[in-house]
Amino acid sequence: MDVQNVFLHGDLLEEVYMQFLPGFRQQGEIPMVCRLNKSLYELKQASRSWFQKFSATIQQDGSHQSRADYSLFTKISGNSFTAVLIYVDDMIIIGNDESVIAALKESLHTKFRIKDLGQLRYFLGIEVAPSTDCISISQRKYTLDILNEAGLLGAKLLSTPMEEKNKLLPIIGDLLKNPSTYRRLVGQLIYLTITRLEISYSVHILSQFMQEPRKPHLDVVHHLLRYLKGAPGQGLYFPAKGNFLLRGFCDADLARCSITRRSVTGYCIFLGEALISWKTKKQTTVSRSSAESEYRAMASITCEFTWLKYLLDDLKVEHLQPAKPFCDSKSTLYIAANPVYHEHTKHIEIDCHVVQERIQLGAIVTAHVPSSCQLADLFGVLDIHAPT
Repeated sequence: MDVQNVFLHGDLLEEVYMQFLPGFRQQGEIPMVCRLNKSLYELKQASRSWFQKFSATIQQDGSHQSRADYSLFTKISGNSFTAVLIYVDDMIIIGNDESVIAALKESLHTKFRIKDLGQLRYFLGIEVAPSTDCISISQRKYTLDILNEAGLLGAKLLSTPMEEKNKLLPIIGDLLKNPSTYRRLVGQLIYLTITRLEISYSVHILSQFMQEPRKPHLDVVHHLLRYLKGAPGQGLYFPAKGNFLLRGFCDADLARCSITRRSVTGYCIFLGEALISWKTKKQTTVSRSSAESEYRAMASITCEFTWLKYLLDDLKVEHLQPAKPFCDSKSTLYIAANPVYHEHTKHIEIDCHVVQERIQLGAIVTAHVPSSCQLADLFGVLDIHAPT
């Protein structure tokens, strides 16, 4: 498939209104507003107006907007398939027919001012390394920029993202004089989890103290950055060949949060051998047992499977086999398979029983995995900049 990275600008013809600045009208006059023929940058309507204009334009050209991801547009013409993914004013085009891609770019160029950046190498801070056998992605430059900003390029390396027994609390330690530094670093680390899955849990913990960060919280951020310095080019590997079987691993840590006693859900999903989705998130309610917390984790991965199947349909990827979630809790598997197992499930929210529904529809088939093989506890990653 030909891959293009395109940057484009377009005139926005939507009519919007803006209030006059103070002093532009005399006291006592009827309140007046400016009528703008273009949605200017920095206005709250600008992004919406821009996307409306772009989506209307590309759909007039025959593309179909995905209902699973509104920023994805696909087009089928005979044997050719083209997909467009847009983020604000940056766009990726892929397809199996270069002439169709060229025609699409020419059509967009007649309506917008676009700049073709050629083959995809760098997109939104993500470095892409394509080859005939695979595509690898990392955020090496982005990671080094964070380390440079924090002044830790020369710091000593650490082997773990976070100390296992480090229990952060919201009221222990001195408040930071400049909390914006902490918030900015954690915000950057959240974006880094796009390719660095092993830091997902650590970032999940640190993001809970954004309101009133303290010195122990910042120390953990620096600890994590010193870990990242050891392999800034570590990323993800997507092989070119393989099956399209969806399988995932889900797990839960019962009452992990020492403050709220809520459990933490973790899962990762593979399409063939490619890792495509993952999450670490605190559960919304307190679970009464490990089986209940594990069942909630399985409900989360089931919903993600459902969304991914919609997305694969838009990309014209056939997925005839049921998705397979692996869980290391046999009690959870029994609850999922047996709809009349009421004694242990009658207090669980109804939306969690989406697992039973999808099993009965044949959309998923649950399976047991030993705890020692539970990949939701340890994600596999690759350093694409390491020598081979």
